Amino acid sequence: MKLIFILAIIPFIGFLGGIPFVNKVNPYILGMPFILFWIVLWVVITSGLMAIIFNLDPKNRRENE
Repeated sequence: MKLIFILAIIPFIGFLGGIPFVNKVNPYILGMPFILFWIVLWVVITSGLMAIIFNLDPKNRRENE
């Protein structure tokens, strides 16, 4: 259960904790300023982490499969 909470905090740290360090217009990555790329990257990472958390949560297990 502790692992689930740690995984849930990672996106919060990535979004808000990383913004002051990546607040740059240059370089451009995939045609986006770096800060926009950082936010889009964390949206994708958050989706993956939420899928992992969903599978790890014992409340989501089916008893009668």
